Amino acid sequence: MTISPPAMPVPVCAVPAPARPRTKPAEVRLDELMAAAERLFLDKGVEATTVSDITALAGVAKGTFYHYFPSKHEMLAALATRYTSHFLASLEASVDRCLPHDWEGRLRAWVQANVATYLRTWRLHDIVYTSHRRSVGTEAEDNPDKNAILVHLGAILAGGAAAGAWPLPQPRLAALMIYSAVHGVTDDAIAAQLQDSSAFAADVADACLRMLGR
Repeated sequence: MTISPPAMPVPVCAVPAPARPRTKPAEVRLDELMAAAERLFLDKGVEATTVSDITALAGVAKGTFYHYFPSKHEMLAALATRYTSHFLASLEASVDRCLPHDWEGRLRAWVQANVATYLRTWRLHDIVYTSHRRSVGTEAEDNPDKNAILVHLGAILAGGAAAGAWPLPQPRLAALMIYSAVHGVTDDAIAAQLQDSSAFAADVADACLRMLGR
């Protein structure tokens, strides 16, 4: 009887782990760069903050800054757009928690979220918007950030008017009046150093609804 030699074990090769990317995606690096600038502008002011300060806090080379922005001025403009995007997202999230056809509730949510968000972020607002910009031509071209907020408010007002929730012969005028009123009274609350905005925001919403005959 012939005995076969034992089979040799087949070596198992280790599977190499996938290589990690050495650099962060461009959008992540840009977001970190802008977050660093925002923090420094709030802490030190725009003029006192240097490009070197920003890149040091973000942990990137100075050339990375200039890859995205020619100067601090252009970064400030980008931060303004970023601020409005976050502001609008806060409004949309609050409004979307209401039922689609609850127009009074949706307008109330818009106003109250606007007051609360502005009170929470006014220091950054004043940094990125150092002067009031008046629309000379079409607002979409001359003041796109303000226009984005007005479009959102206008859609609520137009939807409510179409559903018979309130009369609205001049939608654009009503949107401008509510927008200006909300920001004006919130500026007053900021000057008074208001701590709790809940009751104040509800009162502002009531006043806006009275403007519409509710």
